[in-house]
Amino acid sequence: MSSVVNEPLDMVYLATATMDSHCVVTGWSEGAQRLLGYRPEEIVGRAVTELWAGETAAEAIGRCLAGRSRWSGRVGLCHRDGHRVEAEALAHRVVADGGATGWLLVSAVAREPRSPEADAAVGAFTQAPCVLAVFDTDLRLVRANAEMEAAAAVTEDRMRGMRLVEFLPHPESEKTEEGMRRVLERGERQVLEAYLRVPGQSREHAWTISLAPLNDRTGRVYGVCFAAYDTTRLHQAQERLLLLNEAGKRIGSTLDLAHVAHELADVAVPRVADFVGVDLLTFLDQGEEPPSGPLSGPITMCRAAHRSVLPGTPEAVVGVGELDTHPESSPSAECLTEGRAILYRVSDELMVRWDALDPVRAARIREYGIHSELVVPMRTRGVTLGVVFFARHRTPVPFDEDDLLLAEEITARAAVCVDNARRYKRERMTARALQRNLLPRRLPDLAAVEVISRYLPSETWAGVGGDWFDVIPLSGARAALVVGDTVGRGVEASATMGRLRSAIRTLADIDLPPGELLTHLDDLVTRLAAEDDPEPPGAIGATCLYAVYDPVSRHCTIASAGHPPPVVVTPDGSADILDVPNGPPLGLSTLPFEAVETELSEGSVLALYTDGLVEGHDRAIDEGLEALREALAQPGPSLDALGDTVLRTLLPARPEDDVALLLARARALGPDRVATWEIPPEPAVVSRIRQEVTARLMDWGLEKLVFTTELVVSELVTNAIRYGRPPVRLRLIRDRALICEVSDFSSTAPHLRRARALDEGGRGLFLVAQLAQRWGTRLEVHGKTIWAEQDLSDD
Repeated sequence: MSSVVNEPLDMVYLATATMDSHCVVTGWSEGAQRLLGYRPEEIVGRAVTELWAGETAAEAIGRCLAGRSRWSGRVGLCHRDGHRVEAEALAHRVVADGGATGWLLVSAVAREPRSPEADAAVGAFTQAPCVLAVFDTDLRLVRANAEMEAAAAVTEDRMRGMRLVEFLPHPESEKTEEGMRRVLERGERQVLEAYLRVPGQSREHAWTISLAPLNDRTGRVYGVCFAAYDTTRLHQAQERLLLLNEAGKRIGSTLDLAHVAHELADVAVPRVADFVGVDLLTFLDQGEEPPSGPLSGPITMCRAAHRSVLPGTPEAVVGVGELDTHPESSPSAECLTEGRAILYRVSDELMVRWDALDPVRAARIREYGIHSELVVPMRTRGVTLGVVFFARHRTPVPFDEDDLLLAEEITARAAVCVDNARRYKRERMTARALQRNLLPRRLPDLAAVEVISRYLPSETWAGVGGDWFDVIPLSGARAALVVGDTVGRGVEASATMGRLRSAIRTLADIDLPPGELLTHLDDLVTRLAAEDDPEPPGAIGATCLYAVYDPVSRHCTIASAGHPPPVVVTPDGSADILDVPNGPPLGLSTLPFEAVETELSEGSVLALYTDGLVEGHDRAIDEGLEALREALAQPGPSLDALGDTVLRTLLPARPEDDVALLLARARALGPDRVATWEIPPEPAVVSRIRQEVTARLMDWGLEKLVFTTELVVSELVTNAIRYGRPPVRLRLIRDRALICEVSDFSSTAPHLRRARALDEGGRGLFLVAQLAQRWGTRLEVHGKTIWAEQDLSDD
C-alpha cells in the first residue's frame, strides 16, 4: 500500500504491510520502507518473524494476535541496518478476494523536523472547530482531529488505518465512501448531507460533509480531506419552519371545529409527538359565548380529536366526543388557569401525584411508557378555547424548550382557526334560529290547496342562506304561494329574508295582483340597498316567485322575479315545467313584472322551489330541472311522500346551498259551495236579493247566519248600486268561513268612517265591520271587490 508524501500538514506517515495466515509478508508500502528500510522486493514473501526484535516472533504473534480480529499496542522491530525501532502498531484481520484471511499491519512513521509554518498548520488541523480527517487513496484514515475523535467516540490511534465504515458502521458511511471514491476519480469536491446518530448521542444528528482532493506538488491525488459540520440545529430550524408552513396550509381548511382539531393532530403526529390529544371547552359545541373571567376549579372539556403513532390510539383515556373532567391541580387545569404551557418529564414524584389525581391516566402513562409531555393552552383573541396534549413514548428523546415553542406556535395557529370556526358556528346558529323564527312555524289549513313544505339549510361551510317560502290566505278562499332566495349568507341574509317576507305579507294583505306585488317589492329592495350601501346597485337582491290560486275558477296567476319556473304535475301523473315570463331579480329593475295565468285541474300539484334543489357545481340547472320533473312524475301515496322522494332523488347528503320546496295540491270549490247573482243597478232589487240569499243559506244549513248575512249583503249591494259602476255581482262562498263578495266596475275603494249623530249615511261599512270577522277591498283589472267573512267554526 502506498504511503502519503508531501502533505501540506506534514502529517505522520503511515507504514502499512499485509501478511497471510502463515505470517508471510504479502504487501509492503512506501511508508513501511521508510520505517524499516526494506524495499518491497526485499521483504515480500519472507516471514514477518524476521522483523521482530526482542522476544521471539512466535511469542509475539501468539500474544498479540491469537483469537483476535483487532489488536493495537507498542512493538519492537528490526531496521534493515540492524538498529531497533519502537513503533505504535495496529493490526486488523482482513479477508482477501479469494476468501483467505490475513492481517493488515499499520504503524506511524517518525515525523521529519517541521517548520514553524508546518506546526501552525498541524495546530489548525488538530484544533479546528469542526470534524476533520484525512483518508488515503485506499480510503483508510491517516489523521483525525479532536472533533473527529469526539464524533466517532474513538481515538485517532485506534481509527488510524481503518475505513470509515469500519469504525462508524452506518449506511451513511457507505454513501460517504462512495463520495470519496468520486473525489479520487474526478479530482472534484463533493458535498453530502448525512443523518445519523453517532456513538454516545441519544438522537440523530444532521451533518454536512465536505470532501476535497489532496494533491502533492506534482498534482497527483494522494488522499481525501474529510470535513463535517454538525448542522442539527439548522436542520431542526428548517424542519420546524417547514412544519409551521404545513400547519398553516393544512389547519383550518374548513370551518368545522372537529375537523380543525383533527387537522392539528394530523400535523403534529409523528413529527412533533407520538400522541396528541385536543380537548375543547364545552361552550364551543353548545354555541355559547366564552366564559367570562379566568377559569377555576375542575374543568370539563370534550375530546375533539386525538392521534397516535400506535394503531387505534390506545393511550387515550377518553374517546373522541366524550367529556373529561380535569382536577383542579392537574397539569391541564393549571395550564388553563395560568394561561401558560407546561413541559414536564414523567418522574416517580409526578406519578405519585397522578396516582392520587387520576389513577386511570397514571395507568396509561405506565403502560405505554410515556416519558415526556407538553400541555399547551389553546387561546386566541383573549378567549380560552381548550388545551392540547403532546406526549412521547416511542421517541426516546424528551421534549425540550424548542419543542415547547414549536408546539405553542402550532397550537396558536390552530386556535385562530378554532375561534373562526366558533364564531362561524355561533353566527350559523343565530342565523338558523332567526330563520326558524321568520319562516312559517306551520302552514295554514286552506280549502284552496293542500300544502307541504321542506326546508334544508346548507351543510357546507358557506353558511345559512336566505331561502324562504310562505303560504298566505287571501280573500275569496284564494291562497298565495311564495318562494324566494336572497343574496348572501348568514345573519344578514336571514334578516333580509325576514324583511322581504313581511313586505310580501303586507302587500298580499291588500290583494295586489302578482305582477304588481313584485313591482312594489322590487322598489322596496332597491330602497333597502340604497340605505345600506348606495354603491353598487343590487348589493341587496333576491329572486322571488309569487302565485295566487283561486279554487272557484281554478285559475292560478304566477309572476317571477328571476326565479326558477314552477312545475305542474297533472292528476294523470305527467309533470311539465310552466312557461312563466322570468323578470329580472328584485333590486335590478324599474319595469313592471309580467304575470301569466294558467288553469289547474283539481288534484294537480304545483311545485315551487329554490335553485339549491336543481343547481350545483356538478350539475347545470337544465339537468336539475329535468331531474326534478322526473322525480315529481313518480307516483306517491301522499304529498309528504312525494316531497321526500324529490329531496332524496335530487340532493346529496350535504347540500351545497339552502333548499326550499313547496308542494301544493289544488282543490276546487264546486257549484254546491258557490252562489253568484248578477244584480241590476236598481235599489229595489236589494229586497229580492236578500230573500234569495236567505234561501241559499237555508239550503246550506246556515240558519244562524241569516240575519247578519242579510245586513251585510244589503249594505254592500246598496253601496255598489249607489256609488259603483255596473255590472254589479254578488257571490257567496261557503268555505271554512262564509264569504260575501260584491263586485262592480268602479275603481274607487270605500273607506270606513265614523258617522255623526245627524248624518244620514256613513254607517254601512261600519256595520259590516262590526258583523264580520274580516272585511276588505281588492282591486282587480276591471273595478273592485268588497268582501266580508263570517266564521263558521261554531256551525
